[in-house]
Amino acid sequence: MNNNMVETAVGALVILIAAGFFAFVYNTTDVGQGAGGYKVIAEFENVEGISVGSDIRMAGIKVGSVVDQKLDPKSYQAIITMSVADFVKLPDDTTAKVTSEGLLGSKFITLEIGGSETMIKDGDKLSYTQSALDIWSLINEFMFSNKNK
Repeated sequence: MNNNMVETAVGALVILIAAGFFAFVYNTTDVGQGAGGYKVIAEFENVEGISVGSDIRMAGIKVGSVVDQKLDPKSYQAIITMSVADFVKLPDDTTAKVTSEGLLGSKFITLEIGGSETMIKDGDKLSYTQSALDIWSLINEFMFSNKNK
């Protein structure tokens, strides 16, 4: 009987520590908050390698994350919703590009600031985007284009 009480107490302690750990991770990462900030929408032809949680970067620094992605059934464009930190003010001619960390690195969206004086507000859409580059299709095109000459 005494042994069962000790085992129950130890089990409860383990569960309490695990819950504390998950609460700590939840509060110190972007999980659940969508990285805070304001939402910006962008349409791309191809977002291969981008998923919910992917980084949004400026000058190599993370300033947000992807919080939603869906396919527009009319234009067949990928619609990406990004959460950008409040301290980052984006002009309305900002460009969003899908890029990667090197040849085989993870993909992210980089924002390049324009020169406009009008700033984007919560829920606005970026007009200028550049989709992901498919390196393998370029290699195939190069390999097979030389055979036709």
